[in-house]
Amino acid sequence: MNRSSDGFYPAAEESNARSGVSWGAIFAGAAAAAALSLILVLLGFGLGFSAVSPWANEGVSAKGLGISTIVWLAFTQIVASGLGGYIAGRLRVKWANMHGDEVYFRDTAHGFLSWCVATLVAATLVVGSVSSIISGGVQAGASAIGGAASVATQAAGSAAGNTDSDQYGYFIDSLFRDDRPAAVSDDAARGTVTRIFVRSLNDGQLAAEDRTYLAQLVAQRTNLTQADAERRVDEVYARTQKAVADAKQAAKEAADTAAKVAATTTLWMFVALLIGAFFASFAATFGGRRRDAVVYVESDAYVTTTNSIR
Repeated sequence: MNRSSDGFYPAAEESNARSGVSWGAIFAGAAAAAALSLILVLLGFGLGFSAVSPWANEGVSAKGLGISTIVWLAFTQIVASGLGGYIAGRLRVKWANMHGDEVYFRDTAHGFLSWCVATLVAATLVVGSVSSIISGGVQAGASAIGGAASVATQAAGSAAGNTDSDQYGYFIDSLFRDDRPAAVSDDAARGTVTRIFVRSLNDGQLAAEDRTYLAQLVAQRTNLTQADAERRVDEVYARTQKAVADAKQAAKEAADTAAKVAATTTLWMFVALLIGAFFASFAATFGGRRRDAVVYVESDAYVTTTNSIR
């Protein structure tokens, strides 16, 4: 075979002048991977919703649902990325007169690039939803902590029929206090007691004058002595403090759980993406080998034309 002026064979010159990246094959593989990922994710959502039951002690547990989600995510990455890598390797151009190691590297790079493009496309579409889910879980826990402290305040507003402009009702009530409280309606009395409880729970303790006044209200409606009324006030206030403390603790535990779930989900998504990158690269080498093993068959028309020219 004749050599060119620079000492290379014509086929080698053509291979050296051609780009080592077949972007058409890469984008084709990425499109296939992204589409299959979407289909599998939707299927996973459907199976997950069908496995969850609103009734207690029925359906899959939260732990089982989390494990199955992780397994399905890994399966999705393996299948979708493998398909995308195989298509990218199978559709790329054939590199003539090239060392096997270089072909292996280029096929691996094509599979990895197809996975990169598919991942970027998927991230662009779902990153908003994922971040909303993760941040929403953490914010929900934080909101629950603040909400647990404000439950009593909201109850006070509901019981007394107050609006936001009546947030200083506790101080206004103190203007009209008497050593012997006047008889008022039950709703008004409950509103006064609720405002005192809210104020004292925020401060952490019940003031002595508030305790005495509450005992007078109780004694007026229950025919208890002042001492018995004070003991009842202490008992009810202690139970209220415990209920608020339990609500805050439950909210903190919910926030911690949400944060742990978000962290665990993110770590397993990282692992699943690495698995997808590996399978995309591996499948591309297999597809590239199948591409190079293709034997081109000449048609009779081409052979006849060639013989006529000769």
